[in-house]
Amino acid sequence: MAQLPARFTRARIQAFAVQAAKFGAVGAVGLVVDVAVFNVLRATVLSPEHLASGPIIAKVISTAVAILVNWVGNRFWTFGSQRTGRTVREGVEFFAVSIAGMAISVGCLWFSREVLGYTSLLADNIASNVIGLALGAAFRFLMYRYWVFAPSRALLGGERPAPQLTGS
Repeated sequence: MAQLPARFTRARIQAFAVQAAKFGAVGAVGLVVDVAVFNVLRATVLSPEHLASGPIIAKVISTAVAILVNWVGNRFWTFGSQRTGRTVREGVEFFAVSIAGMAISVGCLWFSREVLGYTSLLADNIASNVIGLALGAAFRFLMYRYWVFAPSRALLGGERPAPQLTGS
């Protein structure tokens, strides 16, 4: 049996899997918030009957709320051991990546509605909350792990990791 390169040790693979699972759990909470806020807004004040672009606006608002929820969960739990004392830098980068992820989700919704012509509630949810969120989540995880909360960035800047919360 061939030996794996050092970067693929069992401990590193396990640590990556644990971190991915935490990211998924935080994302699941964010998903519930996102889907709930989106559907409440789309069914009420931002319905297509009230405003033609209502579903797009509802998705932007719901995603913004979910981003705030995800910031707290990812900063203190998923990437808690990697975060630095530079909260403002991490926050700006986190929100920049999250907005790019939101653009992926909103773009899927826009494409479904405007290009493909699917405008039902089910189609809006599939485009934005299944396809868009899956693509956006993969993008965000990689960017958070390798850019926003990358341990190597703290080491290069001479920073020490921020204090760890208990229970992580």
